Amino acid sequence: MGCIFLFLIGFGLCVSGGVTLIAYTNFLPAGISWTEYGIFISGRIECYFFPAGLLLMTIAVLLYPDESSRHEE
Repeated sequence: MGCIFLFLIGFGLCVSGGVTLIAYTNFLPAGISWTEYGIFISGRIECYFFPAGLLLMTIAVLLYPDESSRHEE
């Protein structure tokens, strides 16, 4: 049950961070370069939610017990 909860927390963080990253790409047509975009998002804490969520989801998937280990005889 804990792995599923960890996965859902990670998924929520991924969605939150991903939407923020996409929203900030609206600055590109305003005249900033990709380098300036990268510098800008590296200073925003909400943009770190995306990699943190990916990390939590990866940990949850790796810790989740598979079916073959439950039915050992």
